[in-house]
Amino acid sequence: MPIISRGFHGRERDARHKLPPGQYETAGFPVLSAGPTPRVDLDEWEFTIRTETGDRHIWNWAELMALPSQTPTVDLHCVTKWSKFDTEWQGVSLDVLFEDVETGAEYALVHSYGDYTTNLPLEDLLDGQAWIAYRFDGEELDPEHGGPARLLVPHLYFWKSAKWVRGIQLLDEDERGFWENVGYHNYGDPWREQRYQGD
Repeated sequence: MPIISRGFHGRERDARHKLPPGQYETAGFPVLSAGPTPRVDLDEWEFTIRTETGDRHIWNWAELMALPSQTPTVDLHCVTKWSKFDTEWQGVSLDVLFEDVETGAEYALVHSYGDYTTNLPLEDLLDGQAWIAYRFDGEELDPEHGGPARLLVPHLYFWKSAKWVRGIQLLDEDERGFWENVGYHNYGDPWREQRYQGD
């Protein structure tokens, strides 16, 4: 008698999800930070896109909340090797925020409250790939996970999804951020295991 029934192709979860190399699945949501958790008052919260020519596009919290939002469900992959499947978020697509931004820049340096920075090619923030997320799993985003708002760029390692985001600086030349300056990979593709410089 066969051990596996004819026509069995594995569990549906295995077919839908594939772990990047070197990752393991977790049901939890680990909290990792480079420093203390900033507490940002919504009355003082502000998000700015500054172009390479110095033009500024600024939103306060009420203005961000008035923009159309999306509810992406995405997988997360941390450089510390955990992956979390099917995470549910709500936020504003960067495509919406960049609608009226004129730029010829190719690079972005993301700034956070608490002075954390991370760098990305601008193209990785557009075309439905990134959000300013302010809700997780139907609830307001906890400060420990980056609330009131964080960048969400799920196709890269999670350190690129800067917590406590406050702005994006557009640049003609790439400028490394916090972890990139201490040896993390400049890009951070989990499918190519780009954890550290030289990977």
